Amino acid sequence: MRDRFSRAGLLAGAAFLATATAAQADDMAQPERDYLPSDIVVTGERDTGYANEDGSSATKTPTPLIDVPQGVSFITEDQLEDQSIRQLNEALRYVPGISMETGEGHRDEVFIRGQESTADFYIDGLRDDAQYYRSLYNIERVEVLKGANALIFGRGAGGGAINRVAKRADLAGQAVSASASVDSFGAFALLADVNQPLSSDVALRVNGTYEEFDSHRDFYEGRLFGISPTLTALLGPQTTLIASYTYDDDKRVTDRGVPSVGNSGPLRGYDETFFGDPGFNEAESQAHIARLRLEHDFGGGLTANGTVQYANYDKVYANILPTGVDEVDNTVFLGGYRDYTARENWIGQGNLVWQAGSDTIESTLLVGFEASRQDTVNGRDTVTFTRAPVVGGLDPNETPLAETIFIPPYVLNTGARLRDSQLETLSFYAQEQLQIGDHIELVGGLRWDRFDLQTLDVKGGVSGSRVDEKVSPRLGVIVKPTPDVSVYASYAESFLPQAGDQFLLLSPTAAQFEPEKFTSYELGVKWAPLAKVLVTAAVFRLERSKTPYTDPLGNTTLTGESRVDGFEIGAVGEVTDFWKANIGYTYLDGELRSASDFGPAGLRLQQTPKHQIAAWNRFDVTEALGFGIGVIHQSDQYASFSNDVVLPGYWRVDAAAYYTVSERFSVQLNIENLFDESYYPSAHGDNNIQPAEPFSARIGVRLAL
Repeated sequence: MRDRFSRAGLLAGAAFLATATAAQADDMAQPERDYLPSDIVVTGERDTGYANEDGSSATKTPTPLIDVPQGVSFITEDQLEDQSIRQLNEALRYVPGISMETGEGHRDEVFIRGQESTADFYIDGLRDDAQYYRSLYNIERVEVLKGANALIFGRGAGGGAINRVAKRADLAGQAVSASASVDSFGAFALLADVNQPLSSDVALRVNGTYEEFDSHRDFYEGRLFGISPTLTALLGPQTTLIASYTYDDDKRVTDRGVPSVGNSGPLRGYDETFFGDPGFNEAESQAHIARLRLEHDFGGGLTANGTVQYANYDKVYANILPTGVDEVDNTVFLGGYRDYTARENWIGQGNLVWQAGSDTIESTLLVGFEASRQDTVNGRDTVTFTRAPVVGGLDPNETPLAETIFIPPYVLNTGARLRDSQLETLSFYAQEQLQIGDHIELVGGLRWDRFDLQTLDVKGGVSGSRVDEKVSPRLGVIVKPTPDVSVYASYAESFLPQAGDQFLLLSPTAAQFEPEKFTSYELGVKWAPLAKVLVTAAVFRLERSKTPYTDPLGNTTLTGESRVDGFEIGAVGEVTDFWKANIGYTYLDGELRSASDFGPAGLRLQQTPKHQIAAWNRFDVTEALGFGIGVIHQSDQYASFSNDVVLPGYWRVDAAAYYTVSERFSVQLNIENLFDESYYPSAHGDNNIQPAEPFSARIGVRLAL
């Protein structure tokens, strides 16, 4: 039955693509704006633009960003280049409302409006949920869509979703560019981007990168190889086919940071010390993502797109890690394990968009479906320290604190756990965007999800299964007193099954309960005071409910609740001919409203600082010379739900200088942590706290042919 269900979803996707190909209307023009994602124009000269008008990722329709009733932050490719940022986790530090989890030193992991996630990552609107580090060498834009919104993204996305808009092959002409950079630790990156029309109707684009990692942390190193070819083909006057494939191969040392000292915060004086075994602490991942998308204009305002995506992930990481400190004996306790995951994802998605109306009422109707299958095998081997205990001596896993940590002898116990899971989903959704006159717009929609999960604890011989069917609404009202101003109110819901966001194991207890619920309320304003500037502000409330609570007698109920109240304001774009900026501030007040498995009522949410500031500016003094300045601030935050260990607040200042030698050649210098501040930006629990890099400099060159 499950295989028939999976095949039915994929066949529906294939039928959708075939229908779109068969029906063509030669006398109709293309829609004004593509959606998911916008077209990319490849040129040899960068525009250094930070502006973006495309809000289609939030609606799956051609919608200007100013008309989206939701907070959306973005970082364009030009800003990423100006900051010399290559990895997603580095880019997200410049988005207020997001705080970074260390991800155990082997994956992207974020808190969005106080909600933790390892899976709310997307590429061109399709889920990319494996636990690995994502590179940006083939990415046109990073978008953060804030607040619960299951209608567009499905399950999860309680605090928001992170979408990467991929580069596409362009038919306009040939373009070749390359860049190289090296920093003061010895890390370097090489990138190439080649766009080549093969005919008037077909173009090929290839992006590739090779990076080597290094930092101030002892023994840390690694490398990344990535290549991503894309093909764009016009199958007819109104039909476009986009095919892409991405292969990323990442290998690096697994660095779990430093432990804490009681309730006094991170262990000081050991910011360079590696609390692991360099020969054992390694993380490797290989990701293959292939995507086929068809876009068609039927005429009469009716357009369609369909996408099939296949992704294969192979991941292993091993680590010795600090678990605590003995302040009296000046020693550290260690633990360790090796974990591996193999995952295969199939996703089929189709959308019909119909735009119609008159001078007084305009309608944009979205009808779509999504079907997916996910197969995952996850296993773990544990570490046992074998040193014989001595009366009055150190424990087997205890070792003296020192500049270089001595790792006690240990063995690896294979087969400590093995889990096999199969997840199938089927979704149908509809959304109406109704424009009434020049001043009122209404957005409303529903999504129905069927969520079928089966898991097997191979070692314990315990299986679990659950089927959930949920309906998630979205409502929004937009008032536009002028074309350049929108005032909006929105309500949206999302859900997350009790198995968590990776769905590796469904316990017998979790199998009894329906999903957790996320409810988002938001009031906001968007204003475009200049042609390429957007100013936004919003107040919001995000409620999480139906969280498990296990009482002292072992009884579990879904009575846990938490709440985040917040405010954010930002401005992005080209302020003047010489000044580009992306500036934002977010205030978050998050706490547990009732007891849950996270802790008792009244605790503050983990790694949710009350105040966050992120500001990046580029100033072009002349046509050849420019400078950049950036600031990041986060106030105090708790490392975990225990509320025992505080990560102190910090300010970080970055700087850059740019010099254009010729139309084809430019040089830039980027400095991170200009004033060499010591701080701890992220953690994974109370005893894996990541020290920030000190002052570092990166010099890069860029060549356009």
